[in-house]
Amino acid sequence: MNATADVCQDPPAPKIDRQYGPLLEGRWVPAPRFVLRRDRVIAAAADLPLGMVMEIGCGSGALLREFAQRGHQCLGVETSTHARALAGEMLDAFPSARVVASLADEPSAEADLLIACEVLEHIEDDRNALAQWVASVRPGGRLILSVPAHMRMWGIRDVWAGHVRRYSRIDLRRLAREVGLQVERIECYGFPLSNFTDFLANRSLKGKGLAGGGGSQAQATAASGVDRSVDVKHFGLQTSLPGRFIMKMACLLQRAFLSTDWGEGFVMIARRP
Repeated sequence: MNATADVCQDPPAPKIDRQYGPLLEGRWVPAPRFVLRRDRVIAAAADLPLGMVMEIGCGSGALLREFAQRGHQCLGVETSTHARALAGEMLDAFPSARVVASLADEPSAEADLLIACEVLEHIEDDRNALAQWVASVRPGGRLILSVPAHMRMWGIRDVWAGHVRRYSRIDLRRLAREVGLQVERIECYGFPLSNFTDFLANRSLKGKGLAGGGGSQAQATAASGVDRSVDVKHFGLQTSLPGRFIMKMACLLQRAFLSTDWGEGFVMIARRP
């Protein structure tokens, strides 16, 4: 009887970690690279007035939940069925937040801020995809885009995640110009910790196939944002006192190198004129 009750009970509600933000214990936790990127995205949106925040490829919905907690209306766009289920749990307490499978499901949505973290590198026709996203931003609205940096850093983790490419600053400025965006700045984030964790990921993923056990690039793309099988195992280290100190220092240290090309990812902040 008790065993049956345990099987039928609802999954635990999202937990809010004082340093790392929302998480789903045992299922989705913020990996170090996510934490470093989150630091820059939140900083870029610090002065954002209340309005509509749209996230393309919202994954677990953790970042979008933080904007919902601040009082923004939120719309997540996520093609992965599994990720939408996690995001639904993450955003369940916020009637002003919803998740859809495609922008076509919300044709009239107009974002004051559009976020797309680690999505564009999965798309073959990245220019057309970015143009569609820009069309969903109100004139004068802001876009925050993050992508992996430098093709010279291409590795096993890129294949595992279903990436098509990595980007340079020149690539990002060219794309922005082609779709009519005004670039405010491009930050190279993550140095030095993300460079080290990327090295470890390329070693640990050797021979492991694609994210989520997928058999194609599309399946790996769908799973890459929510496959935290490795990170869940090591999250206890990340939440230990030494782990918290290291992550805090890493977030602060990366700020000294944002104008260099030493980091492992780019964050572009731009506006639609």
